[in-house]
Amino acid sequence: MVNGFHSKINLSPKVCNLCGGKVIYTDNRNIYHGKSYGSGKCYLCTNCGAYVGTHKPRPKEAFGILANSEMRRLKHICHQQFDSFWQGKSNSSKKRKKVYFEMAKILGIPVEECHFGYFDLVMLKKAYKAIKQMQARRKKLLK
Repeated sequence: MVNGFHSKINLSPKVCNLCGGKVIYTDNRNIYHGKSYGSGKCYLCTNCGAYVGTHKPRPKEAFGILANSEMRRLKHICHQQFDSFWQGKSNSSKKRKKVYFEMAKILGIPVEECHFGYFDLVMLKKAYKAIKQMQARRKKLLK
């Protein structure tokens, strides 16, 4: 990742970012009640139960930091609203970049650090507010 930010996020965690508990790399059937999704793997905290999925082509690489249920719920909401700016639209790739750039600007972070998977609960709440600001000026933003 650009500017070395990727190196700040441990994409093969051994310690939970939420409680400090032991994290194991395991089959994601353990969290999805016997069903396997995506890569089939995840990182799971043995103490608090927080988890994060992994990339299908790189199953040892986490999507970001471990998340509890509140974080997962907020990530889902943020992604749905954020993706509505660009998904299914003409020039979607260009619009997606523009929307990420705008959100990073509002959050005061470099665009390469603007990834819902990297956000803790505090940053997810800020991202949600940023998305609401962006929705208020959607037409101007997507020109």
